[in-house]
Amino acid sequence: MSDNDLNLPTAPGVEKRRGCKARQYKPSDREAIRRICCETGFMGKPVDPLYSDRNAFADFFTGYYTDFEPEYCIVAESDEGEVVGYLITATDFKRYPRRQAWVVLRNIPSVIWKMVAGRYGKSDFTFLGWLLRKAGKETPDAPKNAAHFHVNILPGWRGEAGRPMLILFLRSIPKWGIGLMYGQMQVYGSRRAEKLFARFGFHIYDKRTVTKFERFGVTGVEVATLVRDFSTD
Repeated sequence: MSDNDLNLPTAPGVEKRRGCKARQYKPSDREAIRRICCETGFMGKPVDPLYSDRNAFADFFTGYYTDFEPEYCIVAESDEGEVVGYLITATDFKRYPRRQAWVVLRNIPSVIWKMVAGRYGKSDFTFLGWLLRKAGKETPDAPKNAAHFHVNILPGWRGEAGRPMLILFLRSIPKWGIGLMYGQMQVYGSRRAEKLFARFGFHIYDKRTVTKFERFGVTGVEVATLVRDFSTD
């Protein structure tokens, strides 16, 4: 299926849907992206029961994109001017591992200080333990030498914000010169985002079960890698 088969709108730079539009990221959006990351970090809900250090959590999962490749970030903005979602991309797959490691390392002094100060609870230590011991094994395979993206949307906006961001994203990819692209996302219950991405030409590359939510009685959560090769379009 080509992008034209989806009847994508042609307005450059901004894609709009009722109550919401997608646009390129601005530096002033950084804090909103970090907030959305934390407000949705626990299966679409606030991350605090899972991990209470919001600054570290937001940096782990968004810091690289906003600080090293902001020109490849897209946000969804409501008609009232609130940023309600983001789609952030890493195109420099050669430098990404080293730079992401630096993002993690820059948080270690703060994390250690909070531990020593007694600001970390049992849940925080459990999450960090999972991150160190299990996260790598529970992350699905991804293609080598590929760009990747990460998307998150506030509850109440998932029906409105996802499509315009994807449309702007797809229209930007030829300009960015990207060939192979993948994204990884949680799949559970009725949240079947892979169906939306399938409409835009992505297919499942790998899928694995994650255990980090099981201590809350939540099972059956998977992470899927979705891939599309734009070089063949």
